[in-house]
Amino acid sequence: MTIDEKASPRERLLAAAASLTYRDGVGVGIDALCRAAGVSKRSMYQLFDSKDDLLAASLERGFAEYVAALLPAADDGRSPRERIMHVFEQVEAQASTAEFRGCRYLAVQIELKDESHPASRVAHRIKQELTGFFRAEAAGGGAADPDLLARQLSVVFDGVSARAGIHADTLEGLVRPTVTALLDTAGMS
Repeated sequence: MTIDEKASPRERLLAAAASLTYRDGVGVGIDALCRAAGVSKRSMYQLFDSKDDLLAASLERGFAEYVAALLPAADDGRSPRERIMHVFEQVEAQASTAEFRGCRYLAVQIELKDESHPASRVAHRIKQELTGFFRAEAAGGGAADPDLLARQLSVVFDGVSARAGIHADTLEGLVRPTVTALLDTAGMS
């Protein structure tokens, strides 16, 4: 984990929270977060009301990077089917790296279990936005039931992310046929 020492204490804390919670889970201690960021606990509490708020802000901060790493550009000229496949190609590519631990937003929701936790609310909203992307593309591609297809694609996305994140399975040769079958069954062109 490398944190830009020239960044503000707030940015260093956000970066440390993103890195350590992705690698070690949301149970990482405040001492470890502050040590990694090179920031005192006093400073952390001046910047964030709690560790919970730090975690939520870190997830929010990572949203743009998450979208850029997964979703195609809005005006890329590809068909809705190709745009959906792009997302799964990206997660398959990410899963082949040693540092891949699955979808950080899903992991936070699973670990916290408390839907009212600030970080869980952020993670839930971001996962809903991915489902919204699938729904919009499904509707644009003529799917018979865009809502159902979006939910199915979200289940596949979370499943492949989780299985690859815990190194229970490789995604090679698995994702494309699975997603293709769903798209074909839904009547997407």
